[in-house]
Amino acid sequence: MDEHIDLEGVKTIATGLSPWAHIATVGADGAPDVVPIHPCWEGDVCWTMLGATSVKARNVAANPNVALHWQVTEVGDGVELWGTAELFSDVETKRRLWDGVFDYDLNAFAPGGPDNSPETSFLAITPTRALVLHQYGMGGLQRWRAGD
Repeated sequence: MDEHIDLEGVKTIATGLSPWAHIATVGADGAPDVVPIHPCWEGDVCWTMLGATSVKARNVAANPNVALHWQVTEVGDGVELWGTAELFSDVETKRRLWDGVFDYDLNAFAPGGPDNSPETSFLAITPTRALVLHQYGMGGLQRWRAGD
C-alpha cells in the first residue's frame, strides 16, 4: 500500500504515536545534529520550544531545512516529516504560543513566562513533505507533499 495522505492525517498519526520526535538540523559547518523535541501543532505549523542560543537555533539560522522522525510504535508505525524552520524570539509570538498550543506547562522550562524568558525561543516548522510508515514500511506507506 503506497497511498496519498493529507496533512491532517499526517498530524493525527504523528500526534498519536508519541509526544516525542527527533529533529535533524545541519549547522554552518555541514555537520548534522539530531536531538529529541516535544513538537505541537498549531494549524499546519509544527512548533517546538528551544533555547535562543541552542545548537538547534544556530543550525536553523545557518540552514532552515529540517527533518523530524516521531518515535515508532511497537509494531513499527512511524512518521517522517521534512520542512523549513524559522526561529521566533519575539514576545508577541511567545505570548500567543504560551497557553493553548503546547500540551505541557512551558513554565516548567521557562519560569519567567513569555514576558521574562529572553533565552527562550520557538521554532516554527512548515512541513513540505511527509512519509507515514506502517510496520517500518512493510505494511505500506502513505505520502504527503505540500501542494499536492
